[in-house]
Amino acid sequence: MSAPVPWPSGTKPAPGYVILEHLARTGWLDVYDAWSEERDCRCVIKVVRPDHRGERRLGERLLREGRWLRDFSHPHLVRGYETLKSPEPLVVLETLTGETLSHLVHRMRRRPAATDVALLGVQMCSAVHYLHGRGLLHLDLKPANVVVDRGHAKVLDLSLARPPGPAPAGLGTCCYLAPEQARGGPLTAATDVWGIGITLFETASGEEPVACGASQAATDSHDHDTGDQYWQLEEAAPPIGTRRRLPLALAAAIDTCLRADPSSRPTVAALACALKTALPP
Repeated sequence: MSAPVPWPSGTKPAPGYVILEHLARTGWLDVYDAWSEERDCRCVIKVVRPDHRGERRLGERLLREGRWLRDFSHPHLVRGYETLKSPEPLVVLETLTGETLSHLVHRMRRRPAATDVALLGVQMCSAVHYLHGRGLLHLDLKPANVVVDRGHAKVLDLSLARPPGPAPAGLGTCCYLAPEQARGGPLTAATDVWGIGITLFETASGEEPVACGASQAATDSHDHDTGDQYWQLEEAAPPIGTRRRLPLALAAAIDTCLRADPSSRPTVAALACALKTALPP
């Protein structure tokens, strides 16, 4: 059975909002370019897909993310405008300029400069530090969840965010999971440090540490699936130096993020300091 078609242009999902274009569809969400009549500007609307609207937990998850983004204020986090419970749960976010890192990395003919990689890492550390200060782990840091515009990065998607502690095995995006996420161990701030490190690895080298199979790459990032085999549990991440030459301090910072043992990874603060050494004074 085919999935329902997205809303067409001109649909009014809630008073004051008009759909301009369907942007993306995930395993359980539709994302739209929309117009806010109150703000007289474009915005982004996230709504549970029509074929999943009967699943109460998904609507609650979406509204929880919207409330966090509406209440949080940080230059490297996407901003939330509003959450609406009816006529159906939806979240209104700011429209970002620029492009996702996943698109940017594969579009560029040359690898980013080492200083750009380090600056990206410092900005991600800043956003993650802010989230951790509010008792939340992001748990889905990856190039597709970072938008960059002229050197300014913003982290997206708090739909998996939760406090430190136990979590189901495989919660997140298969190729980017920390080993403890893959096996279902306790999750800590070190789990997000892995997420920063693997994002920097792919940004710097243009490829993931280990190529994921098609089944893993296609798995939706918001539903755990313990049937998958995770490379993180089978082998160590290769040193970034095997893919690209970088300044020693920057290469070491990335490599230490991807240590299998969470206790041997740097703290967010220590990682930010290490990355800053690769930046001009």
